[in-house]
This record gives sequence, structure tokens and C-alpha cells, in this order.
Amino acid sequence: MPEISTFYGIAIYMYMSEHNPPHFHVTYQGYKAIITIKDGIVTGSMPRRALNLVFEWLDQHKDELLENWERLSQAEAPLRIQPLN
Repeated sequence: MPEISTFYGIAIYMYMSEHNPPHFHVTYQGYKAIITIKDGIVTGSMPRRALNLVFEWLDQHKDELLENWERLSQAEAPLRIQPLN
């Protein structure tokens, strides 16, 4: 699973050939969650503080995430995305 960004111990991944809706996977200290890109719907478990950081990052990089989703759907490697700044 390609890691596309890491910040504050939070790792963000996207899988090739995933199902819709567009989403990404998050891991943090043993917690795992899946978050939809457009709606921010969370499946899984993540501490509130880490989740808030992920949502801040999502707001900054939504277009890049959707571009990566498109790349993956065409069997292309995703691009790295800058960490939270």
C-alpha cells in the first residue's frame, strides 16, 4: 500500500484498485481508519486529536488526493503529498 504522506506520527495511504467512493487509509499508534475524500466520513477508530489533524490536512490537499485517486484508478502510482504545514 503506497504511503502518500506522513506527519506527527500519522501515516496516510492509498491502495491501487480500490472501491468507490474515493478515500484514503490512516494509521496512528495502532489505530486505523478510512476517510472519504469528498465527505470526510470516517470508518474505523482514531483519537480525536489525530483525526482533527487529518481533517486539517485533508482540507489543504483535497484536490491532490482526488488526483491521486484518479491516478490509481488508471494503474498509475500515486504522488507524495506534503505533510500538514
